[in-house]
Amino acid sequence: MAKIDARAVVSEGAVLDDDVEVGPFSVIGPGVTIGAGTRIGPHAVINGPTTIGRNNQVFQFASIGEAPQDLKYKGEPTRLVVGDDNVFRECVTVHRGTVTGLGVTTIGSKCLFMAYSHVAHDCIVGDRCVLSNATALAGHVELGDHVILSGYAAIHQFCKIGAHAFLANNAAVTRDVPPYLMVAGSPADPKGINSEGLKRRGFSAGQIQNIKQAYRLLYRSKLKLTEATEKLAELAREAPEVQPFVDFLPRVTRSLIR
Repeated sequence: MAKIDARAVVSEGAVLDDDVEVGPFSVIGPGVTIGAGTRIGPHAVINGPTTIGRNNQVFQFASIGEAPQDLKYKGEPTRLVVGDDNVFRECVTVHRGTVTGLGVTTIGSKCLFMAYSHVAHDCIVGDRCVLSNATALAGHVELGDHVILSGYAAIHQFCKIGAHAFLANNAAVTRDVPPYLMVAGSPADPKGINSEGLKRRGFSAGQIQNIKQAYRLLYRSKLKLTEATEKLAELAREAPEVQPFVDFLPRVTRSLIR
């Protein structure tokens, strides 16, 4: 049997693995499925339809799987899907999708959501992302893997942030950010590549140098975007780590931060 505190409220329509723990005064609503090893602290609220994977931690006063903050939402059965090994700290809020969007909000695995961070409806969050305190994703935002948001950073709706990007504290992102970039300011501008993060993740000095060359082509060469894209494609044939730049550019919809 799941370890459910007697003071918690768990709906008969919820499905909890036998290894799940639920702390006092937490509320688990109908349509919620929670995988083995997940720990729900006190005073948390999880509503459905929501699927949460294995070995997640939800701290006190978090609200997971609540209805989206969208005036067009009329109670349709949209979803939240959460992977494994994530940590949701105090007062984190994560909302389900909308029928005018994807219909689902998706969280990857091994992410850290620090206190008061927010993930809005229809967002896609990759693996091993970090959302620091009081950061906010508006609706329909996409984060690649290993993205880090420093404290109070905010991302405009429909923006895409490429893998390994780093957003400085208080960054206000209103355009799409390619992979590997470090951005700062309000509105945010590119400041270089996330070299330190790449080193920590095992990129070699040569790979980092190639990514720097790609950055210079895109941001320092004064080439038109079409010309820079062609040069990047040529570079990627010799340096596969540059390919994420090439793959990202055709997907830009909010205009490129440049």
